[in-house]
Amino acid sequence: MLWTPKIRLATVLCSIVFVLGTTLQNYVIIDLDLIEASMRLKGADTAGTSAYLDTLRLVGNVFIVGNALGLLVWFRRRWLFWPVLTVNVGQALGVYVVPFEVHRAAIAEHGWPGVLPSLVTDGGAVILSIVLIVAYVRSRRLTRTGDPIRL
Repeated sequence: MLWTPKIRLATVLCSIVFVLGTTLQNYVIIDLDLIEASMRLKGADTAGTSAYLDTLRLVGNVFIVGNALGLLVWFRRRWLFWPVLTVNVGQALGVYVVPFEVHRAAIAEHGWPGVLPSLVTDGGAVILSIVLIVAYVRSRRLTRTGDPIRL
């Protein structure tokens, strides 16, 4: 898919917001106390809290790097479409993958601002994924040879 100016701008702006939001969630909101509280809410043993936090941060770091990759869309690299779409679909699934107890503990510890970065990044990733898929389908439908064209 060729990156149209509007799709490029939307992707880059969303990527900036997602990098900042995921970094905030990963290193400011989520800490050892929050993970312990979420494990207690779930009724799980808190012995593995440190390992769980490390795993959660590792996943967050992958999404930070993946969203930073979306910044390169500004330079019109065609190969970026599928990695950017994959990262955004993965981030959109964050609401379902991260246990709800983590969100409840974040609300208890930080109030609504504790879940705001997650809501913005995950919800925004849903919207951006839909926009990218629609743009891809439209670009494929408008071509006779199968090569994408600018919309």
